[in-house]
Amino acid sequence: MYKHILVPTDGSALSDKAVEAALKLAKLSGAHVTAFHAVEPYPLQGAYAAEASGVAELQPEIFAERSEEYAKRVLAAFAAAAAAANVQCSTAYATSRSASQAIIEKANQEKCDLIVMASHGRRGLEGFLLGSETQKVLTHSTIPVLVYR
Repeated sequence: MYKHILVPTDGSALSDKAVEAALKLAKLSGAHVTAFHAVEPYPLQGAYAAEASGVAELQPEIFAERSEEYAKRVLAAFAAAAAAANVQCSTAYATSRSASQAIIEKANQEKCDLIVMASHGRRGLEGFLLGSETQKVLTHSTIPVLVYR
């Protein structure tokens, strides 16, 4: 069935449900899973805000450090869930301005045959303004995508 499944995760409750479903599918098919978290780079407008306000927490180094720590926590939780399910797992994260592009690149790099990810179901103006990373992956990926809602 499937040999290698990429599972992008952001650590949200919905994403956790998609992780659980992906691990069940991986166990049934004997697939290896790769957990992936896309870290956004330091926002440029944040640099101007930090400079203007003098807020140290907005410094790029602190932002990057906290983003990396969060990614490691999310991926460690995934790895623990995979181990509990007896599913072979690896983890990775990347910094990218486009999470969808990073997801597709990782799936291609790892030669995955399926991407399983959650969709938060944003619609209307919110969906238009925020965009949907899941929709972008569905649109641009040549690898099949299973969306969990």
